[in-house]
Amino acid sequence: MFPTPIERRSAAVQRLYKTALPFAMVLWLLPLIAVALTSVRSAGDITAGNYWGWPTSFNLAQNYSDIFTNTPLGSYMWNSVRVTVPTVIGTLALSCMSGFALAVYKFKGNMLVFFMFVAGNFVPFQILMVPVRDLTLQMGIYNTVTGLALFHIAFQTGFCTLFMRNFIRALPVELIEAARVEGVKEWRIFWFIILPLMRPAIAALAVLVFTFIWNDYFWATVLTQGAESQPVTAGLYSLNGQWVAAWHLVSAGSIVAALPPVAIFFLLQKHFIAGLTLGAVK
Repeated sequence: MFPTPIERRSAAVQRLYKTALPFAMVLWLLPLIAVALTSVRSAGDITAGNYWGWPTSFNLAQNYSDIFTNTPLGSYMWNSVRVTVPTVIGTLALSCMSGFALAVYKFKGNMLVFFMFVAGNFVPFQILMVPVRDLTLQMGIYNTVTGLALFHIAFQTGFCTLFMRNFIRALPVELIEAARVEGVKEWRIFWFIILPLMRPAIAALAVLVFTFIWNDYFWATVLTQGAESQPVTAGLYSLNGQWVAAWHLVSAGSIVAALPPVAIFFLLQKHFIAGLTLGAVK
C-alpha cells in the first residue's frame, strides 16, 4: 500500500535515486537561482536580454540599496508587518479560546458550530472577492491596513479553530477534571493548564499563518492600493518604472521580502515540527 523505503530497494534503484535527486533539486531551484542572479544584474544586462547568462557585472550593493533609497519598499515592508503581526496575534487568540470551548464544553449545537468552522475552509476564497470588497467599502475600511488585517483574522480563524480544537481534544481530560475538583476557575484552567500545553500547536500555527498572510497577493491587490496601505507582495510590481521594467529591482525586492517568513520558520522550527507531528505516534 505504501512505497517501499529507498533503503530496501535494489542497488540499481538506489544508484538511480542518488543520481536523479541532485538534478531534481537543481531543476526545482532554477527559478530561485534565476531571481537571485537577476537581483545582482545591472540594468544593461536586462535591456540586452541577458536573463540566464552570467552577469556582466555584480551590482549587489547598488541594487539592494536602491530598493530602499529609490523605491517605497520600506513602506511596503512596514505595511506587511502591520497586517501580518496583528493577524497572527488575533487569529491565535480567537482560535485558542474557540478551540478550547469546542473541545471541552458539551453544549447544544457544539458539533453544528464546529462543522460551520470546518465548512468555511471549503469555500473558494475567490468567490468572496466582490462581497468582501463591497463590505469594506460600506464599513469605510477599504484601502486600509486595518481592513486587510480584520479580513485575514476572520478568514483564518476557521482553520486555526479546527486545528486547536483537535489539539486540545488530544490532551488528557484528567488534567481539567483534577483542576475542577480543586475549585480552579475555568479561565484559570485555560490560562495556566491548557495554554502552556498548546505551545507546540501555537508555534506551528504562528508559522503557517505568518507565512500565508505575508505571502498573500490576491487580497492585498483586492482590498488595498497605494504605498500607504499595500503590503510588500502587491507593492513589488510597482518597483517597475512607467516605461522600463526594472526587473533587477523587483528581484532584489523579492529576495528581501522572502527573508522574514524564512527567518520565522527557522526561529520556530523546533516547535513547528513538534506541533505538526504531535499525536502521529503513540
